[in-house]
Order: sequence, then C-alpha cells, then structure tokens
Amino acid sequence: MTRRVAVIGGGLAGITAALRCADAGLDVTLLEARGHLGGLTHSFRRGELDVDNGQHVFLRCCTSYLDLLRRLRVMDKVHLQPRLAIPVRSPRLREPVWLRRNGLPAPLHLADSVLKYRPLPVADRLRFAGAALALRGVDRESAEADAQSFADWLGRHGQSEQAITKLWDLVGIATLNAHAAEASLSLAATVFQVGLLTDAGAADIGWAKVPLRELHGEPAKARLTEAGAQVLLGTKVSALSKEDGGWRVVAGETEFVAEAVVLAVPPDIAHRLLPDGSVNLPEGWADALGSSPIVNVHVVFDRPVLSEPFFAAVDSPVQWVFDRTRQSGVDGGQYVAVSMSAADDLIDVPVRRIRERILPALRQVLPSGARADVRDFFVTRERHATFRPAPGSAALRPGAATAAEGLVLAGAWTATGWPATMEGAVRSGDAAAKALLGAQNPNSKDM
Repeated sequence: MTRRVAVIGGGLAGITAALRCADAGLDVTLLEARGHLGGLTHSFRRGELDVDNGQHVFLRCCTSYLDLLRRLRVMDKVHLQPRLAIPVRSPRLREPVWLRRNGLPAPLHLADSVLKYRPLPVADRLRFAGAALALRGVDRESAEADAQSFADWLGRHGQSEQAITKLWDLVGIATLNAHAAEASLSLAATVFQVGLLTDAGAADIGWAKVPLRELHGEPAKARLTEAGAQVLLGTKVSALSKEDGGWRVVAGETEFVAEAVVLAVPPDIAHRLLPDGSVNLPEGWADALGSSPIVNVHVVFDRPVLSEPFFAAVDSPVQWVFDRTRQSGVDGGQYVAVSMSAADDLIDVPVRRIRERILPALRQVLPSGARADVRDFFVTRERHATFRPAPGSAALRPGAATAAEGLVLAGAWTATGWPATMEGAVRSGDAAAKALLGAQNPNSKDM
C-alpha cells in the first residue's frame, strides 16, 4: 500500500477522500489553504450570529453525502423531511401553494400537487406529465444530451416559458445553479430522474440544524485526527512536482514527498498544479468550464415573519427563503436567508442596491414581513460557487484518474455525472480514493 498520501483541499471532496484513505490504513496529510475545513460549506461569526456562507440542503437520494454524515457521526444534527413538502409563494397569491408528494409511486407522487399548482394555467399543468415521462427516457450519459440546453428540450416537449420558469426552474436553478436555458440537458436529466422521477421519496429535503462548521468542518477534523491523519490548516500548496518514487508538495515552509496525491481543489487551481499532459482535455479547459455565482441575502427581523422552515418563490426576484433563527442563535425576532442561485446579475451589485431590490420583493411574498422592522441586513457572495453546467460541459470535466501515476482528482467539478452539489463533491472524493486505492491494490474486491 502507499505509505503517504497528500490530500490537497479540505472541502467535502477532500474530506471524503482523506477519510477513505485514512480508513484504509494510509498515512494521510490533508492540506487546506483556509483556516477551516468544509470548503464552500462553512460558517462565520457576525457579532452574536452564527452565519452560514450559504444555504446548503440535500435530498434523500444524496446517498453518498448521507454516508459521509454517518462517518462524521453528525446525523443527529440534520433534519430530513419524512415526506417532500415545498410551500411556493407568489406576490399574486394570498396563500402559498404546496408541492407535496402523495403515497403513490413515482412519477405519480406529484400528480395532484402539479394539477393544483395555481401559478400556472391549467393547460400548462396538464402538459407537465408528458414532459416528465419523456425526461425519464433521456440518456443522461450521452454526448447528444449534454450538447442540448434543458430549455430547448422542454420547449420541444410542450413546455411553455411560464412552465419552465415557474415549475422546472423552481427545482432546477437551485440544484444546477443555472436557468434551464443555460443548463445541459444531461445534468438536468440527472437531477430530475434521480430526484423526482424514479423514487417517490428521493426528493425529500434535508438541512442542517446547526451551523455548517459544526456539521462538516469541525467533525471532519476530529474524525480525521482519530483515524491518524494529519490536518494542516492555513497551508496553501504552491507547487506540486514529480519526484522519484512520489510527489513533492510545497506549501510555504511546509515541504514533503508523498507517494500519492489527491488534488481536491477548484478547477483553476488544479489546472495550475497539474503536470502537463496529465488530463486529456482541450487546452484552456478550466477557463472554458467557467463558474456560476450564488448570492445570499441575510435579513434579521425584529419579530417572527415565517412559520415554515423554508419556501420557494415565483413571480419574484426572490428564489428560496430559509428560516435561520435556531441555527444562528438569534435572541428574539427572526433571521431569514434568501438564496439566489445563478446570480450573475447580483454578484457585483452593491449591498444598498441589493437591499432596494430584494427587501421589498421579500415583503411581497412574505406579507407578515411588511410590518416587521429590519435589525440587520447583509449579503454573502460566492463568485465561483459551482462550475457552469452549460451544454457541452461534460467534455471539460476530467475523471478521477490522471495520466500521472499516483495523482488523482476530486471535486464536484470532476466527471461525477452530477451537478456541483454536496452529493457530487462527496462522490468525487469517493471516486478519487477508489482510483488511488485500486492502483495500490489491484486485487482489492472493494473496487
């Protein structure tokens, strides 16, 4: 077996790969440039508030992510709906409508909710079923599917612009971080086939009951240490070079040779650190893959304004809104977070202008907020939250194995077949560890 493995990057992909390797008996050193583990799923303090950098949810079908939570011993710190229920609000409706699953098998489990979905005309509700059944038959692994936009495909299957915006994008934009017009059919088909069209319980929604650092970063450091791994925070790797028998890792004053490396960093950093010829991708692949931003608007009201744990919105610039009061330690009042995916139009907008746009829109879909005073208003931004899941993006996503012996890749942007979600990140870490362990032990039956 490999004696020493360097895992570069401490997000969910790196954490997963490091735990897999440590559990297999390897000598693991994890290096993370930031002062915490968890990558883009982290928390910080703002006065007396615990603030997550963004709202991260998972689905019951996220089996690899759930396995990681079990390995971190934090399943008691998440809530998973017993049955899917999404309240959908609109400034045109006095009360929310609900997308709920019934007791029927997929895809009939949503039929009555869609038929009662008042944001859409009856004709659009009736046409939904035909497109949903057709989507089940899409070969999501085909180059043909990856080359098409999801919106174009929906249009050819009888879906109006309203239906795309108010129903398909309701789920798609939050999972793909892209509008249907800018998303690969292949990735969209993965989301809907796995999440909504195959298993009735697959899309039940889960979320953290604690700040994300208590769910991911802190438990990961504890479990890695227990497994014998070394965790180096605030340690940015600046160079990676092949050396006889291994790889020289340089990170400031830290320098050592490892027999194998898991590179679990964003694509632009991977592109810089990878040796020439180690991935069979077009020149400039990292830039071509691109990134898509997410903006989160945080509002602390002086009184309760929301009775549900979350809701989605249509006919509004507001997308998804979450109650963050309990997780953040708010004393009186209520703290809500507005998650805005595919936020190219907001990423560079000053906070004052975001407030002028989003706060009135939030009060329109949350009428009880109209009478509440705002105690605090702030914005968090992730400029490069995910890769851009555009048509053709599959050709720009490398697999875990590389042509460089002993060097494997991990990250939600690699070729997991999933969009850039927590599930995709964990799957990539699993794939990287399996590629590395399989190379070291070709006779392993676990491969």
